[in-house]
Amino acid sequence: MEGAELAGKILSTWLTLVLGFILLPSVFGVSLGISEIYMKILVKTLEWATIRIEKGTPKESILKNSASVGIIQRDESPMEKGLSGLRGRDFELSDVFYFSKKGLEAIVEDEVTQRFSSEELVSWNLLTRTNVNFQYISLRLTMVWVLGVIVRYCVLLPLRVTLAFIGISLLVIGTTLVGQLPDSRQYRPQKGGICVANHTSPIDVLILTTDGCYAMVGQVHGGLMGIIQRAMVKACPHVWFERSEMKDRHLVTKRLKEHIADKKKLPILIFPEGTCINNTSVMMFKKGSFEIGGTIHPVAIKYNPQFGDAFWNSSKYNMVSYLLRMMTSWAIVCDVWYMPPMTREEGEDAVQFANRVKSAIAIQGGLTELPWDGGLKRAKVKDTLKEEQQKNYSKMIVGNGSVS
Repeated sequence: MEGAELAGKILSTWLTLVLGFILLPSVFGVSLGISEIYMKILVKTLEWATIRIEKGTPKESILKNSASVGIIQRDESPMEKGLSGLRGRDFELSDVFYFSKKGLEAIVEDEVTQRFSSEELVSWNLLTRTNVNFQYISLRLTMVWVLGVIVRYCVLLPLRVTLAFIGISLLVIGTTLVGQLPDSRQYRPQKGGICVANHTSPIDVLILTTDGCYAMVGQVHGGLMGIIQRAMVKACPHVWFERSEMKDRHLVTKRLKEHIADKKKLPILIFPEGTCINNTSVMMFKKGSFEIGGTIHPVAIKYNPQFGDAFWNSSKYNMVSYLLRMMTSWAIVCDVWYMPPMTREEGEDAVQFANRVKSAIAIQGGLTELPWDGGLKRAKVKDTLKEEQQKNYSKMIVGNGSVS
């Protein structure tokens, strides 16, 4: 009984602190400055750790680690320029060297695969999972790391688990109750339109919904995500679709058009990449989101990897494992840019419009723009992409008159 009473007192004290210092101030929009103080201490600690690592690491090792971010130095010039120094007017056997070089570059370090692994950091942020090559440097640095483990797993993790449990419970209960109310006009004016953003993590949704409400579009999930999705759809007509339905672009487009046509519904939030990318790049935007008409509101999201890795590698971690990694990180810090609305220009098709929006988001967020489909995360390269390169080479040959 004494043990149970002690556990009850600890739990009640813990919930009282969470309620008094976090939940109630958040409800009333009051900041106690705890987060700001924590971030200042964290930044100073990481800066000190970086200096200690640089002092205790040989220069050869520093150069090796900095070079590991990019194994090879690529020649990004187009095919025409790359072949100009190797060939004459007609086809020459030396053209094989250019394609062999490009093939070897893709084998050693292709542009697609590395976008689905955690972003590489130049300096260690005291999280062992972000630097597998870390070695003993000094006793003080090791003690700081041990202290950090204690803080992350004994303070931050229980705190975040408590907040997540309370938040998800309120979400499920609240949306269930709202779903029982009769349909009526929303008091907040709705401008309509579609919000599109680059995608790094499931919490992208949580970050954006702190500034407004959206109806979301996404694939049906199971487990914890499935519970949340089923609860959310009771309060708002989100557009969830099965993986088999994703192949039928026309059916999904029809559902999106029906949603946009109803001005009483919330604006739609779409991640056109269709999968999470590792916070360094923006990959191909699916054109379906840009075929349904309406105004596009681009949003760029960029996380600060110094404090934690927000990228969700869904092929490696399930949702529970990912949440554990997130909750034991120092913090999740990101910048969000709400960009001017964009509309489809005259004579512009859906693919061109999607590429224009993607370029604007990449430039604003300081991200690398890639033409590759994020679906390559789980699928093979389409034959059409291979044929496109073959056609480009054929056009060069035809242009030089060798085919005739």
